[in-house]
Amino acid sequence: MQVQSIREEIAASGPIPFDRFMELSLYGPGGFFSGDTLRSQKGGDFLTSPEVSPLFGQTIARFVESEYERIGDPFTVVEVGAGSGSLLGPLLDARPSEAEPFEAWAVDVSPAARVALARLLKPERVVSDLSKTPDPIRGVVIANELIDNLPMAIAQLTAEGWRERWVGCDGETLSFFDAPSRPEVTEWLEAFAGPVAPGGWVEVQMQARAWLHKVLSRILAGSILVIDYGDTAEDLAPRRRDGTLRTYRSHHLGPHPLDEPGATDITADVNFSALVACAQALGAEAELFRQDDFLATWGLREELSLSRRRELELARTGPEVERLRERSRSVEAETLLHPRGLGDFRVLVSRVWDGD
Repeated sequence: MQVQSIREEIAASGPIPFDRFMELSLYGPGGFFSGDTLRSQKGGDFLTSPEVSPLFGQTIARFVESEYERIGDPFTVVEVGAGSGSLLGPLLDARPSEAEPFEAWAVDVSPAARVALARLLKPERVVSDLSKTPDPIRGVVIANELIDNLPMAIAQLTAEGWRERWVGCDGETLSFFDAPSRPEVTEWLEAFAGPVAPGGWVEVQMQARAWLHKVLSRILAGSILVIDYGDTAEDLAPRRRDGTLRTYRSHHLGPHPLDEPGATDITADVNFSALVACAQALGAEAELFRQDDFLATWGLREELSLSRRRELELARTGPEVERLRERSRSVEAETLLHPRGLGDFRVLVSRVWDGD
């Protein structure tokens, strides 16, 4: 049981930073993403945009095609945190029939996800770590709802300055313990926390920034798409009173993060200001979009309009089953574009123009 390994580490070394607790809970032996359960599916714990509709992957395919036209061969698509393949599959299927095939790779730490992905790609192109993909990369790297699960510290602004919350044991119960802010945590907070009132909580996403730095350093030419819930530091300010740390299980908000480690997803809103700054520091062009605007740019609203017209035509002349199928397609597109739902996610495009 995951809680036992966490208790053993605490017993050996004392309270641990929350980012270490999150790493063990999600990715350690017996962790949430380390077992035999495929989490991102209707029978799992959460659904992402690609599971809502294949239109998501098909729309992303248009962006990928534009990058292929820009940089040419050789060209590789890498999806990190590829889950069930619900994004990569429609993306690959949407390639024009006359298009040259490009190399596709899938990365996922979950053994269950890799089993599913091996039905889509050659098994040797389904790997557990980005380091096992081509280096350098010419092409597109996609990370859909990955960043929110990378381990993060948590800190509170007090009258004396920033203080962290670490995880220790109070008898048999895991509990938060107050701790001084580590220098690297304070440095991140001062740079990227944005406006925070005293008493406010911030999720310190150092690993997210390090991950983006690692990926961009591997891209010779092309781009990376980071798609997730979150916002800029300034626009996250109203959420700082209680912070955005939460858990998910079986498609619903779950218990307190310390209650059932290994049995729940742990997540928080992504601070995109830190990611934009990282991309720009490496010389990449960084553009931040709302998901509805990004998908509209690449044709989803036109696809929705066509689907609605087809539905009306089928209502007059076609079989009912075809009309219902077209109606379902329209509803899926509307869900992806909903301004108070998935449409309010953010898409960061970090483009490398020429690494030669």
